[in-house]
Amino acid sequence: MAEAQNIPVGSTTAGSIAVAAESTVATRMSAPPSFDVADFPVPHGREEEWRFTPLERLRGLHDGTALSRGGADGGIRVEVSAPEGVTQETVGRDDARVGKAGKPVDRVAAQAFSSFEKASVVSVPKETVLTEPIRIAVHGEGGTAFAHQVIELGAFAEALLVIDHTGDAVLAANVDFIVGDGAKLTVVSVQDWDDKAVHVAQHNALVGRDASFKSVVVTFGGDLVRLHPRVNYAGTGGEAELFGLYVTDAGQHQEHRLLVDHNTPHCTSNVVYKGALQGDDAHAVWIGDVLIEAAAEGTDTYEMNRNLVLTDGARVDSVPNLEIETGEIVGAGHASATGRFDDEQLFYLQSRGIPEDEARRLVVRGFFAELVQQIGLPDVEERLIAKIEEELEATVA
Repeated sequence: MAEAQNIPVGSTTAGSIAVAAESTVATRMSAPPSFDVADFPVPHGREEEWRFTPLERLRGLHDGTALSRGGADGGIRVEVSAPEGVTQETVGRDDARVGKAGKPVDRVAAQAFSSFEKASVVSVPKETVLTEPIRIAVHGEGGTAFAHQVIELGAFAEALLVIDHTGDAVLAANVDFIVGDGAKLTVVSVQDWDDKAVHVAQHNALVGRDASFKSVVVTFGGDLVRLHPRVNYAGTGGEAELFGLYVTDAGQHQEHRLLVDHNTPHCTSNVVYKGALQGDDAHAVWIGDVLIEAAAEGTDTYEMNRNLVLTDGARVDSVPNLEIETGEIVGAGHASATGRFDDEQLFYLQSRGIPEDEARRLVVRGFFAELVQQIGLPDVEERLIAKIEEELEATVA
């Protein structure tokens, strides 16, 4: 598997690769979570949570002007395919399950919450073990949309969910995952948008006692994609795994901002995100916040971000943050590295008769392999491998 080379903090290497790695804790610098958009001032780009985001490319999602172009859910078409026994409802924001997993933490998420018309709730009854995945297809139809989706698993239920984003839209959304005691939920969120799409979403996971939550975020398309996965625990013994894979092309801005809030004793978390960048002005941002509160004794957590820069002109900002309020933990750590191809790996493959372009493909494919394998759904894994190959074709061919 390819490992990115370490580059000094704040350095700029030859070939216009800009890299920033910081350790400033930002979990307490943001405004308090709220469902009310009025509680969040309009961002200007100098705020900690917005300083990497090109606000002018949000199409008005951050300042309310997106509402003037219409919205609610008119810009997207959503189709749900679920096995027998799974229920789907359409509810208002006064339903107790809407927002239960977490409040909005920025203005766009609050705008999405105050602007959607109806929320979709997909429920898996307690002790139900699904043998087929739940599939939610979100297809953009060129408009502006605000949406809210809730996935609820009863106690000891098990499910795999695939959320697939395609087409063209300006979408702001909140997605809630409520994982009951002893339940197991795997979520695969694929962002395969058209080139002009804008997608800003907050993912909230509430993990019950002795429950397991696995998230696999895969981002390819879109002009701007900014996702905010968040995890907190409703009982002891909860486990969370957050994996991510992104391929950032010329001109794209892809931003993944994570927070794991260890607010309960004896819970675990593991975060691994990997990205590949290619082309002029390709910009990837990864913010990994882990907070271990004073009450969360016995916590075991680790987070890692790796980036592979394939061409000149690309930039990565990688910011791992770890805030610990108790010394009674099992373990905690983080790591971040960004670099080019490992020349030794390429030489090794070429010395065995493999052409250079194929050798480069093999290195990148190996770089992502462990994350793709986390999905556990062959048709999705094969599609993603094919998409990675397609994305690399222009650069490493």
